Amino acid sequence: METRKIQRVSNGTYTVSLPREWAEEQGLSAGAVVDLHTHIDGLLVVQTADEREAARIDLTISDETATQLARILRAAYATGALEIHIEADGEFTGEQRTALRSVTRAMAGVTVADESESHVEIRNVLNSEEVSVRQSVRHLQFVALSRHREATAALLGDGPASTVADSDNRGDRLHGMVERYFVRSLSRLDEVDSLGESRPELFQFYEMAAELAQVATHADRIASAAADVGEPIDADLAPEIDAVATRARDAVETAVDATFAPDPNAVWSVFDARDDVRATAESIDRRLFETADADYRTTNAVERIRRTADCAGRIATVGLRAAIREGHTSDDVRVGVDSDERSDSRVASGADE
Repeated sequence: METRKIQRVSNGTYTVSLPREWAEEQGLSAGAVVDLHTHIDGLLVVQTADEREAARIDLTISDETATQLARILRAAYATGALEIHIEADGEFTGEQRTALRSVTRAMAGVTVADESESHVEIRNVLNSEEVSVRQSVRHLQFVALSRHREATAALLGDGPASTVADSDNRGDRLHGMVERYFVRSLSRLDEVDSLGESRPELFQFYEMAAELAQVATHADRIASAAADVGEPIDADLAPEIDAVATRARDAVETAVDATFAPDPNAVWSVFDARDDVRATAESIDRRLFETADADYRTTNAVERIRRTADCAGRIATVGLRAAIREGHTSDDVRVGVDSDERSDSRVASGADE
């Protein structure tokens, strides 16, 4: 970092000199034009035209499988590039072309702008000013918890399992879009202003979206178990499973609310709910284990309910950071974090991919 003195010229304008070494590295000289961006977090950024235009990714593929190509395209999308150009070493195979089309349809805000036997150009069609990352997280919360509720009902025999197991990809689309714009905000500071959120807030939304995507994944696993389980769940266990699943979902909802509007007391209630769900799930699991004819898939579904509560705990950790940063306090301040919370503070990215 260098320190520069602000000067004032005759017409009252304030000026500051640019470091000569940096200017030469950027190819700047007297008369060159640069962009100046003022940001909601107090920064003033000088941006060259080259930086402004660096929004294209070029990829060359050869014998990648459809799965590998899908992963590559999703990773390129997550970088925030406005254009993704993919060239084949020869021609795309049928599986590769199908994968490209399928993944592109699953990504929000992009379209195939040009296509040939050996080339695909994917282009962004959504302006950042039109995106609300905050609202996207809220929408993802609704999608994840709705799927979880329907999956639990199917597990208990109160709804069709097939429609839940074959649910749409809205959760993946929303999670991918939040990740994309968070990454863009890291490399392009003008994106912060366009999105209307500070960088700490965007990081919070990114963490929350990752956990909510996991909740949706757990819902899909519960739905799969519901579709595979042949016999109805024991009548004595069904109400308890329903109650613990409801408590896990309520904990997720409370955690999200307590992060959007920081509330330490609500955060602590989430940690308590998480611990209660863990204990209840372990109790149900032991009883299932002791039942000779219990279906292991029911045990797997109960484990997914427990993991849902763990997601709530990790979102609550994000909310606790937000509350501390904003100077909130609670009547029941607990100093430190227990060992389970330390182990749960990670973002569960890819754990159930």
